[in-house]
Amino acid sequence: MGAIVNRQVRLVSRPRGIPQAEHFALATEPMPAPGKSEILVRNRYLSVDPAQRGWANDEGNYSAPVPLNSPMRALAVGEILESNAAEFHAGEFVYGWFGWQTYCVATPQAVLRRVTPSALPLSANLGLLGINGLTAYLALHRLGDPKPGEHVLVSTAAGSVGSFVGQLARIAGCHAVGLTSSAEKAALAQARYGYRRMINYRDTADLAGAIREACPDGNDVFFDNTGGPIADAAIRSMRLRGRIIQCGTAANASWTPVPTGPRPEREVLTRRLRWSGFIIFDHIAEFEEAATHLTQFALDGKIVHDEEILPGLEHAPGAIARLYRGENHGKLIIAVD
Repeated sequence: MGAIVNRQVRLVSRPRGIPQAEHFALATEPMPAPGKSEILVRNRYLSVDPAQRGWANDEGNYSAPVPLNSPMRALAVGEILESNAAEFHAGEFVYGWFGWQTYCVATPQAVLRRVTPSALPLSANLGLLGINGLTAYLALHRLGDPKPGEHVLVSTAAGSVGSFVGQLARIAGCHAVGLTSSAEKAALAQARYGYRRMINYRDTADLAGAIREACPDGNDVFFDNTGGPIADAAIRSMRLRGRIIQCGTAANASWTPVPTGPRPEREVLTRRLRWSGFIIFDHIAEFEEAATHLTQFALDGKIVHDEEILPGLEHAPGAIARLYRGENHGKLIIAVD
């Protein structure tokens, strides 16, 4: 029987904009062994997230670029095989920074959450109970401050975050309107994700007019995952003292040079808007509380969580590009086995 190897997906060249399959390569190395105060994790499921675009690029971001020829930075859920850290034990499942690889030696600081056993599938810890669901819950409630009867507009409404925002807005007693890129996704979001109305932004020549028609009374909260022309149009639908949550900028493929567009400051001033940026890792202390709420919503049938699981590490190199083309159906996940 041969030695156990660690299969990895490494970043081998630096993209400008959205990483493509050719920026990655499959590689193997001997299975690592944990050192003092470290744990050895056997990954089960790997996450594919929009933020990986920024981590692969060398442009300024809220975290350092992934070093070339190293495993792609990624969140994952896996089982602890060996532990030299007093606070963790073999057999526990954990969610954290374990990368696109089969095995990972990590410090306790790399663990974001212990996985609490429940009736939900293990993969739910990457979507509903991972940064997607946690972002939706914490950003909407901490920055959006939704109140019953208010109107919430959401970009990428059928995406891995937006699909939860619509449902959480409905649970909060709000009226949710979503923006998405196809008639198929619009129908899905309205049928499953809590949205009262949907707008296919690729099927309208006058996006601002389409938003006014769908939201004639204006919006109290705009949960924005895209920026760009969608944000330019949506800001003009905001009600007095509305709240804008800037959660992503997917509409901009690159920030070098800095893209230009309409100036929003007049709208911010005259409508007295509050425009806040949200980075999920600023809120790690609140993960358990949010995960508890989300788990109960799911067990009570108030939230659905859709996943698309790609079988095997060989699907990882093209997964980020697939995500940005909008081809995924639900949270995009790589199954290691």
